[in-house]
Amino acid sequence: MRISSVFDAGNILVKSASNPADIRLEIEKDNGSDFYQWFYFRLTGAKDQVVRMTIENAGGAAYPKGWEGYEAVASTDREVWERIPTTYTDGKLVLEHKPDGDAVWFAYFAPYSMTRHDELIAACQQSGQVRLDVIGTTLDGRDMDRLIVGEPGSGKKTVWVIARQHPGETMAEWAAEGLLTRLLDETDPVARDLLDRAVFHVVPNMNPDGSFRGHLRTNAKGINLNREWDKASEANSPEVLAVLEEMKKTGVDLFLDMHGDEALPYNFIAGAEGVPSFTEEDARLLNAYKDALASINPDFQTKHGYAVDKPGTADLSIATNWMAETFRCLAMTLEMPFKDNADMPEPSEGWSPDRSMKMGASQLDAMRAVLHRLK
Repeated sequence: MRISSVFDAGNILVKSASNPADIRLEIEKDNGSDFYQWFYFRLTGAKDQVVRMTIENAGGAAYPKGWEGYEAVASTDREVWERIPTTYTDGKLVLEHKPDGDAVWFAYFAPYSMTRHDELIAACQQSGQVRLDVIGTTLDGRDMDRLIVGEPGSGKKTVWVIARQHPGETMAEWAAEGLLTRLLDETDPVARDLLDRAVFHVVPNMNPDGSFRGHLRTNAKGINLNREWDKASEANSPEVLAVLEEMKKTGVDLFLDMHGDEALPYNFIAGAEGVPSFTEEDARLLNAYKDALASINPDFQTKHGYAVDKPGTADLSIATNWMAETFRCLAMTLEMPFKDNADMPEPSEGWSPDRSMKMGASQLDAMRAVLHRLK
């Protein structure tokens, strides 16, 4: 029996693995940081045996409340990820499973590897509506890919969509894939109408280094990119700096930043209500987007979410707040769950890549509903 994680996005430390009924593990911290919660590893040699794996340092993870009501995922083909019995007690997370294959992969959420990212980029560039450019490089020297969809034209709006500032929030890139797949479907009337009236700039993965390294929340240096928008630098956050430099050239009319939330079992949007310039019209526009999305996709709701910042108190290092204040645009953060959606549970897979992609695709309907109201 063997446990390994030396692969794209892998993360686990093996304390002991001689007894299938008592495997002891720890999650490794993000490099240069105290953040950790993402895990992804392969177990071989335990086919048809009941295994019990204890992650001993789960209680010190970034969001321990995220373990409450949570179930890990497992796969033998790395395509379908099923939820498995998982319990959290006394700071320890226990996974139980009976593999039906010689190798089984376990993860915090269905992984989105850098290999799949490359496949997404390759697929998108086959469309005549897409231009791909590399807008910068990461601290580890990886490319920062930006996809431009649509042709510039007089009166067209500029939409920016970014995903996966926090690399362990893989549902964000699954959602980006869903959005792009629909946007490039030449038979989809919503996509066609949007591209007649807007140009999209999409960065499907804001944090390639953290993604490959198996980080939860930070880049190669241990920097949380979603606290860098007011101070982005080549030394700490070239990923954010590269995007901001391009935004200055294009302007921004609508900004969407896609994430995952460890604790809340809901899909919701956080706006920029706390920035100094936020107006009543801004609030109406934000609510119109959320209401349109809720009417389109029942997996989205508006009752549960983050507490709204008081006027003038927003943290401008956060992307949505910085964008709203700097570009005076509709700026939003989409949050999806690591757990299942409590409003519409699906016991086998829970919140999944497929549902994430559908949520990403649904953003186009909501964008179309408000596009004519953008400043």
